Amino acid sequence: MSGMTMDMERDRGERGSSFRLTGRKVLIIILTCFGIVASVNALMIHYALSTFRGEVADHPYEVGLAYNAEITAARAQEARGWRVEAHLGASRKGVEVTVRDAQGHAVPGLEVAVMFGAPVDATLDRRIALNEKAAGVYAADAPLPGGHWDLEILAKRDGDTEFQSKSRIFVK
Repeated sequence: MSGMTMDMERDRGERGSSFRLTGRKVLIIILTCFGIVASVNALMIHYALSTFRGEVADHPYEVGLAYNAEITAARAQEARGWRVEAHLGASRKGVEVTVRDAQGHAVPGLEVAVMFGAPVDATLDRRIALNEKAAGVYAADAPLPGGHWDLEILAKRDGDTEFQSKSRIFVK
């Protein structure tokens, strides 16, 4: 019985494949695997550095330091009680902002600007200065394509910001 087992093992070795795992082949396999991982990492680093950084401000640290001033300005704006409404024209070619005080009276003599910011691509942002059309009514032409936009309204008087708001809108 034992002689028969030895013959089968010998026959299997002779008829088996000619593949032999040598030290050189193991080295090549390991280097290939690490090369693929390093290549994918290099590609991901390239795309991470060449696309959107995720920052809204150019100098976020300085913006963070000025945050207390923004809180004070927001409280002063709330105390004024102004009602500000923005309307896009029916054909999306114009924007109109109406500013009223707490008693409902028009607020004239402001420098009003709107900014339409694209949520993903800052190169599509549009800043538009509005002209006073009537007392408390400010308007300008602003052709705007459809989609989601961040609408920022900024009203100043004598260089001081009197009103500021930012909201997400959808333009059909």
